[in-house]
Amino acid sequence: MKIQERTGAGAGRSAAPAQPSVGDRLPTPPRERKPALAALAVLLILVGALGATMLVLQAGDRIEVVQVTDDIQAGGSVGDNITSVLVADDDSINYVMWEERAALEGYKAKSTIYKGTLVIGEMLTKETGVTQGKATVGLSLKAGQYPSGLKPGDTVAAYRVGTTGGSSNSNSNDQDSSGSAAGGNDTLIVDQATVTSVPGAGGEDIVASSNLAVTLTVDADKAALLAQAASNNEVALVLVPGSN
Repeated sequence: MKIQERTGAGAGRSAAPAQPSVGDRLPTPPRERKPALAALAVLLILVGALGATMLVLQAGDRIEVVQVTDDIQAGGSVGDNITSVLVADDDSINYVMWEERAALEGYKAKSTIYKGTLVIGEMLTKETGVTQGKATVGLSLKAGQYPSGLKPGDTVAAYRVGTTGGSSNSNSNDQDSSGSAAGGNDTLIVDQATVTSVPGAGGEDIVASSNLAVTLTVDADKAALLAQAASNNEVALVLVPGSN
């Protein structure tokens, strides 16, 4: 009888395994906090914001300065060949400010200032004297004794032409339109001279019947010979490499 009761009691039980209760789940480990990484992220954000702010402020801190729009030869004036540009302010650079451009009229270029150059004070001088070791010589040339389109800054060679130049077969008028003498024995006086001034450089036409007054800057030891040939009307000019 006792055996039957036990069997009957077991028949009512479920064969499925018992499920653990909610309270019996394994605990999860707590997240590990990393305050150092968080601080680094905040620091990077602040540095980026500061850099962006500095760039904006620097971009706005600009000044208006003078820039040349054409080559200015040594000893030449800047004139109207200028424009204004904006650059970052820098106390270590002696820029010529745009509002000071009127004062440039009294200054000359110490050396060639090339197109696109920002003008600084050290490029200019008020001295009008000739550079040591150089001399200026004035010439009065007829048509055919100089190349067409001659302008300040050009580099020319000066030849003695005519019967006194060492060639009995050449004549002072026997030159081609480019300004070079036809006689093969004509004497080279100066191989490189700089044209300092010439009428017509501003674009106006030169009267063909009149002489052209050209001023050259040459080495001092060549000045006397060039002046002597010029006084006898025995000089012809030829453009050489190095001209603008």
